[in-house]
Amino acid sequence: MDLIATHELDDPLAKAREATADMLQARARNFSLPQPFYNDARLFALDMQEIFEKEWLFAGMTCEIPAKGSFMTLDVGSNPIIIVRGNDGHVHAFHNVCRHRGSRLCVKDKGKVAKLVCPYHQWTYELDGRLLFAGSDMGSDFDLASYGLKPVNVKTAGGFIFINLSENPPAIDDFLVTLEHYLEPYQMDNVKVAVESSIVEQANWKLVIENNRECYHCNGSHPELLNSLQEFDDTEDPRATPAYKSLVARKQADWDNEQVPWQLKRFGKRNRLTRTPLLDGIVSMTMDGQPGCKKLMGRLTSPDMGSLRILHLPNSWNHFMGDHSIVFRVLPLGPQQTMVTTKWLVHKDAVEGVDYDPEQLRRVWDATNDQDRRLAEENQRGINSKAYQPGPYSETYEFGVIDFIDWYAERLLTNLDQDAPTLHVAKG
Repeated sequence: MDLIATHELDDPLAKAREATADMLQARARNFSLPQPFYNDARLFALDMQEIFEKEWLFAGMTCEIPAKGSFMTLDVGSNPIIIVRGNDGHVHAFHNVCRHRGSRLCVKDKGKVAKLVCPYHQWTYELDGRLLFAGSDMGSDFDLASYGLKPVNVKTAGGFIFINLSENPPAIDDFLVTLEHYLEPYQMDNVKVAVESSIVEQANWKLVIENNRECYHCNGSHPELLNSLQEFDDTEDPRATPAYKSLVARKQADWDNEQVPWQLKRFGKRNRLTRTPLLDGIVSMTMDGQPGCKKLMGRLTSPDMGSLRILHLPNSWNHFMGDHSIVFRVLPLGPQQTMVTTKWLVHKDAVEGVDYDPEQLRRVWDATNDQDRRLAEENQRGINSKAYQPGPYSETYEFGVIDFIDWYAERLLTNLDQDAPTLHVAKG
């Protein structure tokens, strides 16, 4: 009889892969995606396999694991991950899965340990993933070296931690070098998380990102945010006014004097960095536009740094100001469920209640996140209707959304093509 030597033919997603590739190749560019991309469980599984398990993901900040043994955990779909600071000071990442019977090793979001010890049967691992102890019952010939934790690719730059779950991650070093350069003024070894929040949006992760990539909706939805934020961040934006261009020129001269980089940098459509002014006379994303933290970040001497905006697809956007920074992480939970985590960073020596009030610091983005949640959820409800069909994006107001969807379609098609099964038939 013929035996199939590769498991791909039994892949329950095989037909979905083919249908997904066909839909992407036939899609109308500058239109939203066909309905299954936003609500189908099989397509969500492909998103997790081909995007979130193969692209570089923003995981957290190095300041969250400041000392050896400090760890943080997160879940990428069904893959629990642990990120830990080793004895050598380096950041390591592993699948948070014991090599004995597969139990999770670390069950808390964050903490500090001397060793990584499985709570089930006490198998013990060094901070670099080596198995140190498996008990005497495994036998005298048991090879500890064969059962270390399975590593996850990890890179750090500018205080950011990125992970990649694939065996052959795409190149990212050019972006990381630039990220390090742009965040040098903030001295990211000297920051801390002042406050953190996570919300769950009942919407597909792509709708969360699409909503973020445009401010077409801002006037009608974000009164708190528009106390400080410009609706555009590029003088080449067709909506940019002469007043905005003049403000940009003045602020860029100030930033040059501070030796702070501001130029727009792009790395394909995945990464984008640019520093842009807030509204004239406004220095921070707070309710009154004034500093939310009295102690400035890093080596900065002025709070009037505008916002350094950093985009990293598929799961992060960020704002860095003179007094504090805000970082965002998106993790899909299901076809129509997404977790958005927001962290507010301040100088590590800033004193709560003296230099900053956490409630004041977070007020603008707490309101904005909740408003965006409602928008994404209503978007999802409409898309679920049998009346939905892809609609046109505005090339003026929604070019950021077009870029995101183009990036997503290109990466998904590329990764699907790399996974195309080669049939090997064995006789037996």
